[in-house]
Parts: sequence; C-alpha cells; structure tokens
Amino acid sequence: MRSGSFSPVGKLRMSLLLADGWLITMNAAREVLERGSVCVVGDRIAAIGTRAQLTQRFPEAEVVDCSGKIVMPGMVNTHTHLFQTLLKGLGDDMVLKKWFTCMTGPSAVHLTAEDAHAAAMHGCVESIRGGVTTVVDFMYAHPRPGMIAAVVTAFEETGVRGFVCRGFASMGEEYGTPVELIEKPEAALGDAKEQIRRFNKPGGRVQVGVACNMIWTVDEDGYRQTRRLADEEHVLVTTHIAETDFELETAAAKYGKTDTEFLAEIGFLGPDVLAAHCVQCATSDIALLKQHDVKVLHNPCSNQYLASGFAPIPEMLRAGVTVGLASDGPASSNNHSLFQAMKFAALQQKAVHRDAEIITAETVLEMATIGGAKAVGLEQEIGSIEVGKKADIVVVDYDNAWMMPIHHPVSALVYSALGHEVVMVVIDGRVVMRDGVVTSVDERAVRRNAQVHADELTARAGTDVFKRRAWRSASPA
Repeated sequence: MRSGSFSPVGKLRMSLLLADGWLITMNAAREVLERGSVCVVGDRIAAIGTRAQLTQRFPEAEVVDCSGKIVMPGMVNTHTHLFQTLLKGLGDDMVLKKWFTCMTGPSAVHLTAEDAHAAAMHGCVESIRGGVTTVVDFMYAHPRPGMIAAVVTAFEETGVRGFVCRGFASMGEEYGTPVELIEKPEAALGDAKEQIRRFNKPGGRVQVGVACNMIWTVDEDGYRQTRRLADEEHVLVTTHIAETDFELETAAAKYGKTDTEFLAEIGFLGPDVLAAHCVQCATSDIALLKQHDVKVLHNPCSNQYLASGFAPIPEMLRAGVTVGLASDGPASSNNHSLFQAMKFAALQQKAVHRDAEIITAETVLEMATIGGAKAVGLEQEIGSIEVGKKADIVVVDYDNAWMMPIHHPVSALVYSALGHEVVMVVIDGRVVMRDGVVTSVDERAVRRNAQVHADELTARAGTDVFKRRAWRSASPA
C-alpha cells in the first residue's frame, strides 16, 4: 500500500441515520428542512423524514445526531489539476502565460508518478475536508509514464468520487510550452485509451476521461482525435476555453475566429464537453456553448488570481447553459476550497455589474452541487439529497464564531463559512470523515509526504527560486 494509507475505503457499508439536521436537499423543489433526517443504506439514500419516522423504519441504523449542523449534498469540483498541489504559492502575481511558462510548466517537466500520487492524495484529502465528494482532475503533465494510474490510485485510497482526465499538449513550444510536455496526439490518446480500458467499469466511482489543454498548446488534429476517442469510448472530455485574451489572440491569428467558434466548426463541442473558464466568451460564443450543450466550469478564484477577468456567468445562466463550480489547480487558486469559490462567484458578479441580485447564494450553491453533477453527467446519481440517489453527503457544524449567529443556512454556507466547518463526509455510502477526522487515510502522513515531494520537485526544477522572492509591495500612487 502506498504512503499515507492505513485503512481500506472498501469496508462493509452500514445503515446510517443522520438525524435532525438543517437539511438542504437541492431537490427540484429546493426544499430546506429545518429538522430533517436522512437514512443511508448501502451506497444509497434510502429515506428522508423525521428522526422518529426513520428510527422506526430502520431500527438497525447507526444514529448520528446532526442537530446544530447543516446536512447537504457533497459538492462537485468540476475542474482542477491535482499535481499542482505541490506548487502552491509559487506563481503569485503572474498572468496565466507567464505563470505557466515560468513556473508551472518547468515544474511539471520534472514530475514523477510518485509526485503525482503524493499531490493527488493531498488534494483528495483537502477536498474531503472541504465538503467536496466528486473531483474532476485535468491531468495534462506526462513527462513520464504512470501519471494516470498514480492519480486513480489516490482516488481509490481516499474514497473520493471523480474523473481523471488524461490531457496533453501537442504544440506550443513557440509560446513557451516546455518541449518535454509536448506529445504526439496518437501517443497521448493511445495512452488515454489504454487507461480508459484499464480503469473504467460501469458505475465505477472513479472514471478516466480525456482532455485537450488549450488553443495555444493543442493543434487541430489533436482536437479532432480527442473527439473521436471520446465518441468511441463514451467518456467525458474537457478542455480550457477562452480563459485569457492571449487565447483569443492565438485563435484569431491561427484560425481567424474565437477558440469557441473554431471548436464548434470542427465538431469538437458536444454535451459531453466540460469547458473550463470561458472568461472571455462573447455573446456569440455563449450561443454556441448552449447550442452544443457544452458545460461551463467556473473558476472565480483562479480567474482573479491570474488576472484573467470575470466570466460572463449571469449571461450564461440566462442563456440556459449548465454551469458547474471549480477551484482550478491549487497553483492558481492555492487551495481546493469550493466554499471560497462560492463566495467569490457571488460577490465578484455583484461588484462587476453593480447588481446585488445578479448572482445569489442559492445560485452558487446550485453550481457547487446539482449544477456540477449535471456537468459531469451524474445528476441522476449525485448532487442532491433524494431517495434512490448515491449517498454523497456532507455535514457542516455551524457552532462556531464565523457562522453564528445563524438565520439562513444557505447564506451561512456561502457568505459566512470558511470551509473548515465540515465534520462528516459520506461518499458512496462510506464514511470517509467523521468528527472532523479523515478516516480513509492517515491525513498527517499524507501532508508530510506532500511537503517532501513539493520540496524535492521544485528543487529539481529550479522553481524553488520563487520561494525566495523579494518582498513585494504595491507601488505608491
């Protein structure tokens, strides 16, 4: 067993009754029950009702008193790069192109499968701690074999649900993409097919998908081959779209159109496509996303960290585009917190549009739960607390100085919570965190191992120079 693991996630499931919590169901009626109880049997939600009703129906169930707590669906982080867990804080104060070519890309060149596993373990534990039960990892760095298996193993050990998308770059040396990260599409997608057939099983908690990096690192043939493989293997496909002005400039220079228009023209877009960022999408691009039922992945913290701008999320929602919430890689948002992402997603739009109602707390909670579930094609299985759905459930203790006094649970989650208030997490019917302690792996060992790999990776890459940067203050006016 790899470092950091001490107990298998695949223990025998038991019946569990989460009783008397402030239950946010996220069902179609968006019911919020002030003293609701939910019973889990096996990997499914068996019943919702009062404590008395459910203890009578399920006398064998273990009762967990959730009074003074919020019970909600597990959140879905629709876009991250788990290997970047080892690079937190090195890319401060850079725009995306400089951030990638000066720090992230050079670091990724030296990545090993052991690094990738250590990073993914930490990222999965961090996700569990923050109430995230499903993660989409966009793994585009493959300087050595074994990266996808390393990440899948981390998902399996920690108990997280998710998608590990085998990404690649097929060009971009002229823009600063390290040559060691550039692969021929045939080779990259051949490996992707091998990993898909190795790991994907019907109904499996962890699935492998495919990914194209972005318009300045992937050529037309790479996009076309990715589309063919996704169609053949019926897997999720994801890419970065319109994240920055540089992407639009590159697309215009190469193809005479936006990257969204180009991808629509070559038949790449479709309902299985997860489009990360979409910050610079115009109204015409949004119409194309809606026409092809593309799912947008909103990364508000990363977009501000990299000075990329503000995605037109209100316009997308008005157009009927499905939007999921995401953290992006922790080298450009610096953690995996969807609590932070929810607050930023709401507040930035209010400020930009000077409209207090343009994005509500309820809207961003939808993005983080049922919207994310719809984005990854699992809205019939996860994203809400409903009878028959998978038991992916989070318990938040609001008895703390940040969330109390409390009047409205959704407001408290989005605007007051800091993200460390999660005390219990159930994924696929298994308890992976109880009483604030991660139970699937040894968290302290995971953290220590991640720090060792972070130090060693950046030393090999020479990007540890960013640890010793000079003090930087804003220039005087």
